Amino acid sequence: MKHPIFSYYFSALAVISLALFSSCGSKRNVVYFQNSDKIPRFMLEREKAESNILIKPNDNLFIAVTAAVNPEAVEVFNMNRTRTTLPAASLDVYGYLVDQRGNINLPLIGEVHVAGLSKWEVVRLLQKKISEFITEPVVINIRFLNFKVSVLGEVNRPGVYTVTDEMISIPQALALAGDLTIYGDRRNVQLIRIVNGEKKFYHMDLTTPDIFFSPNYYLLQDDILYVAPNKTKAGSSTYNQNLPLLVSVLSLTVTSVALFLSYK
Repeated sequence: MKHPIFSYYFSALAVISLALFSSCGSKRNVVYFQNSDKIPRFMLEREKAESNILIKPNDNLFIAVTAAVNPEAVEVFNMNRTRTTLPAASLDVYGYLVDQRGNINLPLIGEVHVAGLSKWEVVRLLQKKISEFITEPVVINIRFLNFKVSVLGEVNRPGVYTVTDEMISIPQALALAGDLTIYGDRRNVQLIRIVNGEKKFYHMDLTTPDIFFSPNYYLLQDDILYVAPNKTKAGSSTYNQNLPLLVSVLSLTVTSVALFLSYK
């Protein structure tokens, strides 16, 4: 007949295992955008948030200038596209890099200050400056070549993502990263953004629909999203670190007691 001490031993192991594999999570902590059906109608009918992307130093701008009547007249402004034979994968060499003073340097025109302006404001500015050299109307297209966002923490595919359409929302960025893992804290997502050289931190709760009405709904270039681990993940890391020690101490204690009882 087994001594009661062995029953205590296996019971203790069962408790440890239960603590390791149990989850204190609930549907309330996992489901996104809860109670969206209770949002007032006037809020649903509001105009959607606008993306306010402004040009800043280190942005790489693709600038294409076209003229319908005389295309050759504007070719000088497109030299950065025609003077290289590198493949499309190296599109960054085609751009005009915004220097630390916020300027780009264009043929004939020279330095143009663009930092702090939107793409459309730069289009109007360049149209005005180019009109000093070319009389016919021109069409200017500007795109970011290095628009990137980073998604870190408890997501399935953390990394840096290049955005081609220059408008990406927080849910879309999380979808690119494969969504949150089951251990991601939906109530504790941080947006880290550099504003005028200073880091700003914004906290978001994805279990509510409030994010859809947030001014930060659309990400800006170089934004960082960080998903914190939930209590289950944080607790399991502690359990996993201490488990070998707990089992060793428990085994040593049971063995010592068993030896003591066998000689008694």
